[in-house]
Amino acid sequence: MERTSAGWINGFIGVVIFSGSLPATRVAVMQFDPVFLTVARGAIAGLLALAFLLALKQKPPSPRELVSLAVVAGGVVVGFPLLTALALQHVTSAHSIVFIGLLPLATAVFGAIRGGERPKPAFWAFSILGSAMVAGFALFQGLSVSPFGDLMMVAAVIVCGLGYAEGGRLSRTLGGWQVICWALVLSLPLMLPAAFLYMPTTFSDIHMPAFIGLAYVSLFSMLIGFVFWYRGLSQGGIAAVGQLQLLQPFLGLALAAALLNEPVTWGMLAVTVAVIACVAGAKHFAR
Repeated sequence: MERTSAGWINGFIGVVIFSGSLPATRVAVMQFDPVFLTVARGAIAGLLALAFLLALKQKPPSPRELVSLAVVAGGVVVGFPLLTALALQHVTSAHSIVFIGLLPLATAVFGAIRGGERPKPAFWAFSILGSAMVAGFALFQGLSVSPFGDLMMVAAVIVCGLGYAEGGRLSRTLGGWQVICWALVLSLPLMLPAAFLYMPTTFSDIHMPAFIGLAYVSLFSMLIGFVFWYRGLSQGGIAAVGQLQLLQPFLGLALAAALLNEPVTWGMLAVTVAVIACVAGAKHFAR
């Protein structure tokens, strides 16, 4: 299979997996403290990643690769999970998913900075227009409803875009699944002790949906999804394949409505469609 086509397929699988992250986080954070949820998912995924690396006898990364892995860990292992968990205490997953429309722009910006990619000026025009629509939606909803939740989502998008681009760049030499596994292992000395420190005093009051949410974000959102996503970014290009994230709001809104019975307003759908149209236009000028 052609490398670029394989990149789009792997990227699409990653987006499908990621689309369940916010609804699963929303379910889990209803009963788990957001800090515990963040460190627990990192610890569980980190232990699995360590087992994979040892079983497959992978050599340790170089000092230069360790610096990049620290950026990846800070962005996607710690930053994005913690910030979204904090945000979802104040906003619904359907509302937060609209902000995911900003991720293609953030990924492309950091892809240009860290990955050396140079999209055409029209690409940035479409991407900035899409970002403005998302910001306008937040203002229309009224930031007084939850300015903290919206601010956390914006910060989450920024650090996630950096982690995506850095991981995609590093995957060209280190390998897609190796990048996320080493990033998880690198954060394990922080995540594992913190998971025990913030662990609830009792789990008897925690219901099964919260455990299922924790399992999903630990196994799929934190590990399996990144195996496909970083491979796709390295094969097809960070800015180009990054535009596949335009599908994530649609998939996430559908999951939020189906699983959580959350209201999905016509306004949310309209903004999501408009943002996706802008990012689709940007995709044409990604290279």
